[in-house]
Amino acid sequence: MTRWFDLAPCDGDFFGSASFRYSYPIELPVSSEQVWAGLTSDEPLSWCRLLSHGRYTSERPFGVGTTRTIRAAGLLRLRERFFRWDEGRRQSFTVVQASLPMFRQFGEDYLLEPTPSGCRFTWTFAFEPGPLLKPVGPLAGPPNSVLFGAFVRDTRRHFAVTTGPTG
Repeated sequence: MTRWFDLAPCDGDFFGSASFRYSYPIELPVSSEQVWAGLTSDEPLSWCRLLSHGRYTSERPFGVGTTRTIRAAGLLRLRERFFRWDEGRRQSFTVVQASLPMFRQFGEDYLLEPTPSGCRFTWTFAFEPGPLLKPVGPLAGPPNSVLFGAFVRDTRRHFAVTTGPTG
């Protein structure tokens, strides 16, 4: 049976104040609607190889208060609650529980903006370390950049992007 650790909630201000923040603007050659469909599908973010078992645990239609579960890197399970839901444009969530005490707070923000050639998907991660990461401190940056960078590369690959910076 999984042991769950509670995290402190976060809100939109957290993305500007968290100790650790990573933001990746990803230019994609598809419409915002196509990316939004992937984010809200029955298997959200299934194109990311290091994310699995993503499932919304709330009934449709989704909105503020929607909940989701997902597994990261095969070992960290997360329970998430969305505090922002601007249909077709933006979602933000706070992790409410995690299966490992890695974070005190953790949130993600997805922003979609139309561009002349498709859309820009800005994926932002923000967190405050918990007991497992606190001793590591600043050394947590490089491994997180690798992990989050893998999400960006998988997103580009899924939406058939073959050029541009790799984040």
